[in-house]
Parts: sequence; structure tokens; C-alpha cells
Amino acid sequence: MSASHPVIVLVRPQLGQNIGKAARAMLNFGLTEMRLVAPRDGWPNPEAGPAASGADVVLERAALFDTVEAAIADCSQVYASTVRRRDLVMPVVGPEAMAGEIHGSAGRSAILFGPERSGLESEDVALASKIVTVPINPEFGSLNLAQAVILLAYEWSRGQPLAQPTVKEIEPPAPMAELDGLIGQWNEQLDAAGYFYPPERTEATKATIRTILTKPSWSSRELKAVRGMIRQMANPRPRRA
Repeated sequence: MSASHPVIVLVRPQLGQNIGKAARAMLNFGLTEMRLVAPRDGWPNPEAGPAASGADVVLERAALFDTVEAAIADCSQVYASTVRRRDLVMPVVGPEAMAGEIHGSAGRSAILFGPERSGLESEDVALASKIVTVPINPEFGSLNLAQAVILLAYEWSRGQPLAQPTVKEIEPPAPMAELDGLIGQWNEQLDAAGYFYPPERTEATKATIRTILTKPSWSSRELKAVRGMIRQMANPRPRRA
């Protein structure tokens, strides 16, 4: 694993489901190295797998440690994910600054996340190089473990060449002649159905219809589909008994 990929350290996690969800969050953004410090229910945990939703590689490689010190022993840069701690005098950075420092560091980096209920203890935070804090609503600061992991993993991933979801190529707009064909067909069917009434409003109504049908920027394929629908409504197949 590249030194630019941070280690995710879950300190005394309580629920196997949350470990699995954190693994899922990690793998979404290309992180696979998880370290667990004294998980409450031991390790491995049967509840982690289903919650990981396929991120099994993270769980299979997860390393177990007794102490935070042991889990971060090979890391030169350690970030404690927590709110600002008034009882500790240490640098505080945001997710973007943290990501930039990790990418610029030659040594290994780790991000610490505390137990679900209480977060990191002061003793855990004191082992870190810096505190990283996610700006959130001060009136409702309630991130769960997986949410906290995914926010910081995403920020780190912005400096990585991760694959983007496949985007379907946008079809070019159809030429005006094809659009005129649709409008003419539409008007013909409406006229046959007696839609244009009163007669003196016919041209104004047709102008409105043209405006409506011009807005979508139809592709040739879409125009053919719509015209096929109109033809079918005008000449419906006999219903089967």
C-alpha cells in the first residue's frame, strides 16, 4: 500500500455492524488498510461482513492491536478525528488540509476514530500529531462512525485518480427537419381528434405546441420513439379477448 494511503484506525469500536460500514466507506474511496484497537466484541465479528456490503477485502486485511500506540507505531503523521478539545493544546486542521498533508508526506499517515458512543479519549488524542475536525452544524453534531470515515476518506480521495462512474454519451440533438416531422404528426392527430377548438385559436395553439416540443432538445432516437407512440395510439392493435 502506498504511503499516501492513510491507515484507518478504529479505536475500541463497539459494534461489528459499524466496523463493516466503515470498511464499506473506506473501499468506496480506495482505502483498504483498517486497524482495530481492542474492539469491544472481539475480532473477527460475524456482524461486520453483511454490513460491509462486499468490502470484504478490507475486513480480511484488518489488523488487530491491543493499544493505540501499537496501531500507529509505523506512522509518522497521525490525525485524531474529533471535535476541538479544550483540554489539549495541539494543532487543529480541517479535512482538506489533512488530505493535502497526507498526500505531501513521505511517511505513513493514520486517522484515528473513537468508539461510537463517546469518541476518542483525551489519552488517545494526545498520541496524535493533529486533530482533524469536520465542520458541521454546531446545534446538531451527531456523526456516526461510518459517516465520519466516509467524509475524511472522500476528502483524501480528491487527490487520487479514482475511476468516475461511467457516463453515457449524450446524443446530439435531432435536426429541425425531424422535429418538424414530429410536430406535424402531432398536430395531425390532434386535428383528427377535434382538439383545435375554437377554429380561430388553431394557429396560436399550434405555436404553443411547437414551443413545448422544441424545449427538450430531442435526439433522433427519441423523436422516432415518440412518433412511434403517436402512430400506435392512432392505430391501436385489437385487444385480445
